Amino acid sequence: MVARHIKTAGLVANTATSQKVSDIVKGVIDDIRTNGDKAVRTYSEKFDKWSPSSFKLTESEIQECISKVPAQTIADIKEAQKNVRTFAEAQRASIKDFEIEIQPGVFLGQRNNPISTAGAYIPGGRYPLLASAHMTILTAKVAGVKHVIACTPPILGQIPNATVAAAHFAGADEIFLLGGTQAIAAMALGTESIKKVDFIAGPGNAFVAEAKRQLFGEIGIDLLAGPTEVLIVADEFADPFTVATDLLSQAEHGPDSPPILITTSEGVGQQTIKFVDEILKNMPTAELAGTSWRDYGEVVIVDSLDEAYELADVYSSEHVQILTQSPREALEKMRNYGSLFLGEKTCVSYGDKCIGTNHVLPTRKAGRYTGGLWVGKYLKTQTYQEVVDEKASGEIGRLCGRCSRAENFEGHARSGDLRAHKYLQDSYSWIDEANK
Repeated sequence: MVARHIKTAGLVANTATSQKVSDIVKGVIDDIRTNGDKAVRTYSEKFDKWSPSSFKLTESEIQECISKVPAQTIADIKEAQKNVRTFAEAQRASIKDFEIEIQPGVFLGQRNNPISTAGAYIPGGRYPLLASAHMTILTAKVAGVKHVIACTPPILGQIPNATVAAAHFAGADEIFLLGGTQAIAAMALGTESIKKVDFIAGPGNAFVAEAKRQLFGEIGIDLLAGPTEVLIVADEFADPFTVATDLLSQAEHGPDSPPILITTSEGVGQQTIKFVDEILKNMPTAELAGTSWRDYGEVVIVDSLDEAYELADVYSSEHVQILTQSPREALEKMRNYGSLFLGEKTCVSYGDKCIGTNHVLPTRKAGRYTGGLWVGKYLKTQTYQEVVDEKASGEIGRLCGRCSRAENFEGHARSGDLRAHKYLQDSYSWIDEANK
């Protein structure tokens, strides 16, 4: 493959900064593990300047928040949640319990049981990401999770009313105005006022992601997410203005969100660069989007679409948008991505906000081995087995004995021997000696 950059990224990850984040997060987690609510309040005051009498919103407080949200926003939340619910219900219906009889009298099966309790983190740093409520809480409820705790931070000392409304309509059982590492640690460890959960989902900043990483194992998590990523594959027929607009739509997430274009047309590449520069002149979020474009943006020229798909699989981006004449070709050509957005009529922002698929997606090349958040993440696929036929149990016992002794597991072998003895009358010296 011959690929040529006409714009390259200017920065690489700062490992020193990552270590500093890790150290801060560990200190917060250790303190909350020891001191519970007292430590939670200390860090909320320190990081968010927020220390109400109770971090948990009462039902009347929730209703007061909802009353302050414009009617159109409420209607839009409900419509977006309807889309998310419809897709999540289709996912749940695709996951089947089953039981098979692999031989006479031997039954194997699986059940998909929901996690009991889950925590949903809804970011609120630069933006009130109320759509994350749809993705985390509603998906958990469709999966059958009985108790979902939602945490979202105050924004500049104010309650994010629309986020609270979204969390309520999504089905949150408890809503806490609490953010950052302290929210993740409180849900994962449990405190005097916050129940310990079994699983935490939701995007967040570097501190939230690091807290989830450090606590993984004590609780389950959805993903180890990094900054938002977008990659566009474009042919010579793509509209450069659309390409530029859609790249910047994701670059505004933060100053380190990589926007990447792979195209078979140098003309499309050059025109896209020009349009990006023009759009940034009057874009309200230009400071963030422009920084991401300058430091992490790339434009790569390749000779064919096959090469474009091959290179895109190497990047394994979170969002991959296909702006070609035959966009569905990518479904067959690509394997590594968080989610595909096919054709000019489908933009990544649809997935972020309202179309119905989940926006919690793998980053940092994790699309090579996992997909994003979905109903199945909230389910435990658990197996069971039952042997009701004596002859079958005896024969499996013989097999178990041989397999176990091949691995020097004598105790395992004897469990198999016992069934062969009981049901097939096989003779074993260890049984005779034990019963003297």
